[in-house]
Amino acid sequence: MSLGGLDNINQLDVCSTRLRVKLNRNLTEEEILNGKNLTNVQYFLTLSDHVEVILKENILTVYEELNQALHEKTGEKKKANPVEKLFALISEIFMPIIPLFAGSGILKGLVVLATTFGWLSESSGTYAILSAASNAVFYFLPIFLAFSSAKTFKVNGYIAGVIAAALIEPNIANLLAGDGKTLTHFFGAPVVLMQYTSTVIPAILAIFFYSYIERFLKKHIAENMQLVFVPLLSLVITVPLTLMLFGPAGVYIGEGLAAAITWMLNVNGLISGALIAGFWNVLVIFGMQWAVNPVMIANISQSGFDYIVPLTGAANFGMAGAALGVFLRSKGARNKSLAGSAFASILLAGVTEPTVYGIAIPLKKPFIAACIGAACGGAVMGFARVKAIAFVFGSLTTLPAFISGTFFWYVAGLVVSVLVAMFITLTVGFDESLLPE
Repeated sequence: MSLGGLDNINQLDVCSTRLRVKLNRNLTEEEILNGKNLTNVQYFLTLSDHVEVILKENILTVYEELNQALHEKTGEKKKANPVEKLFALISEIFMPIIPLFAGSGILKGLVVLATTFGWLSESSGTYAILSAASNAVFYFLPIFLAFSSAKTFKVNGYIAGVIAAALIEPNIANLLAGDGKTLTHFFGAPVVLMQYTSTVIPAILAIFFYSYIERFLKKHIAENMQLVFVPLLSLVITVPLTLMLFGPAGVYIGEGLAAAITWMLNVNGLISGALIAGFWNVLVIFGMQWAVNPVMIANISQSGFDYIVPLTGAANFGMAGAALGVFLRSKGARNKSLAGSAFASILLAGVTEPTVYGIAIPLKKPFIAACIGAACGGAVMGFARVKAIAFVFGSLTTLPAFISGTFFWYVAGLVVSVLVAMFITLTVGFDESLLPE
């Protein structure tokens, strides 16, 4: 295997989209190449006797299978703790649809740019079609999340999609009052209807509950009767309970998280922006950013903008500044090449892993410089209450997602992040020999 065999695995941990593996010996070049060429592997990084394996999907399944194989060989089994499982679940649900957010968000920004400069009339059919293309993923977000959640919870994705679609079905939407909420009844039981278009948490909670319903029904219904009665009973049980319980709970949780973050920025945007941006890369290392990503997505879906996404851009560009500093100060051609490619990957794609794991962490001081640079840029953005109109990863190619009245403050924050991190890296320096061979 690409990790050198089961005998070579000393410790195995799971976090967000990645497996963390501690090895008994360093991998050969052939083993590293094999790991990078695996279909499900998005990024395969070796740091001495540690390997970071970033997967595209099924992170928990791969972890459990590998862990089971280790258990059978050694008689010991390490289970992921509840926090690790939660972050991995959130990651697995959202990873498949993040490209939709990025593509729709950039298109939305381009449409705003075109109308701002008078290149496109808001009354034209072209505008209506492009707006529909950019807004559809947000409007029908519960359905996409339901389908993705079904894959994670290993249940029927089409039934899950129908459950989420029922929340935004026209007959339900027509009952809503002007404030988006109304009271109705289901067999005498009160049901508080809410606006579920563009929501995040209700669909996930609904499919999590449905996963238990489906397994229960399949266990107690004869196989030749499941084709009809499993979908029938799943819908009859899950849809009403979602509208009565899981839907409202999800809406209130989302609104509470959004209100807390808005409150922080209102109290002191400069300090809040500095703290969030400065510590964001620390969250990324431990995979904890996935606990915040749903909040950002929900804010954009429901309000049309978010304040945290720009701060993650500051974090990315702070890391880019550190990579640039390493590139300018390094003497070895290999290290310059590594730092240059890492810098380019952030600027063009918003991918920070090569810099974080390949440069910043091994050298230590550039990581601190990146956090300080990000904090300075985040302070600028927080002070100006910079908005993002789409959920994207901060890079040059995603600039259209920030086109609004605060766009120039966003650019200013990015410039500050890069320059401060670069300057600190050049001034403080680093031990170039710490970079892995």
